Amino acid sequence: MAFDLKRRLAAEALGTAILVATVVGSGIMADRLSDDVAVSLLGNTIPTGAILVVLISILGPISGAHFNPAVTIVFAARREIEAAAAALYVSAQVAGGIAGTLTAHAMFDLHLFQLSETVRTGAAQWIAEAVATFGLVVTILTGLRFRAEAIPWLVGLYITAAYWFTASTSFANPAVAVARAFSNTFSGIRPTDVPGFIVAEVLGALVATAAVGWMLAERGTSISSVTVKGTE
Repeated sequence: MAFDLKRRLAAEALGTAILVATVVGSGIMADRLSDDVAVSLLGNTIPTGAILVVLISILGPISGAHFNPAVTIVFAARREIEAAAAALYVSAQVAGGIAGTLTAHAMFDLHLFQLSETVRTGAAQWIAEAVATFGLVVTILTGLRFRAEAIPWLVGLYITAAYWFTASTSFANPAVAVARAFSNTFSGIRPTDVPGFIVAEVLGALVATAAVGWMLAERGTSISSVTVKGTE
């Protein structure tokens, strides 16, 4: 069944909102329950990976379950989504992400509007974000080619791992980076540090697209025809 653009945009906004609410909310909960930063990070990691499996499974058939401007840019570059629709996807993702942050604050009785003071900048952080997003896009594109039915689990497990092997804890998502700038909690990022993250994420995604295209020497497996029918 094909879904029109309005419904696809709603799915992208909703999915990104729930994703960010999970990231921010689990970070707040973990920070409240433990003074051990490693334990708090684990408490932030597991819910994020788990919710990605759920969201991609239930909303993928509607919109493609991008929930990430870097992923949308990749599919626009592959001409699997029109440029105008891609721009609207990105807008929906950013708006949904900010809504998710505000929702998390409301659930924990915090001030709704905040600006993060957590410093996340420097070459190591940017390299980590480029690597994290590179790996995410490789996971998605090769997964679509070889194990399309496993995409929800592949993405969820990859992000779970990337929380721990990257110095930045793997944002790998410009919309999430923007949304987390509005939360002065465990998962926040200082607004002035967001542009560096976004540039690194987009570059990592585009390099991954080129690398997978060369490595697989394939004409492209459409996300809409494999896992998310009706997204074109």
